[in-house]
Amino acid sequence: MKQWFALSAIGRNRPGIVADLSELIYECDCNLEDSSMTVLGSEFAVLLLLSGRGDDVGPRLSAACKRIEWEKRLTVFFRPLESDPTSTPQAAEAHTYVLTATGLDKAGIVARVSRCLADRDINIRQMETQSRPEPESGAPFYTMRIEMDVPATADEAALRDRLDAIGRELYVDIVLEKPA
Repeated sequence: MKQWFALSAIGRNRPGIVADLSELIYECDCNLEDSSMTVLGSEFAVLLLLSGRGDDVGPRLSAACKRIEWEKRLTVFFRPLESDPTSTPQAAEAHTYVLTATGLDKAGIVARVSRCLADRDINIRQMETQSRPEPESGAPFYTMRIEMDVPATADEAALRDRLDAIGRELYVDIVLEKPA
């Protein structure tokens, strides 16, 4: 029977982390089903969805994760999933939207926007944020991009009004649009 696992790892960015993790997966007779990887500051972070067969696949993965933590100085977490994540029934019909927020960096942008979305049962599928100095002034300029699923029953006008209010309060530009 096919078993599913989520594995995350973080460590100082260096060449070879992806090779180390993919070899671990291969050596445990598992298949890499899905992945997301990024560099955050000086750290490399990865989230993997794996599948494998056999009664001993969980213990083999656990032992291999402990070994790679020790040998490669990574922090690794893995856990079995209770069901096949590819067959999870979708929530009520939803529409994909992209939200972007830009402006001077200040505390609370992510907290306020994500709370607004959560209060409306909007699921964030992917979020990227970045704070970089403005070329002219050197002031920290913040950008956030969110891909999300908005329930078909959501009041789009009310959502836009609330996001506009948050943008005015935080002095950031928030744009909500449906991808083409």
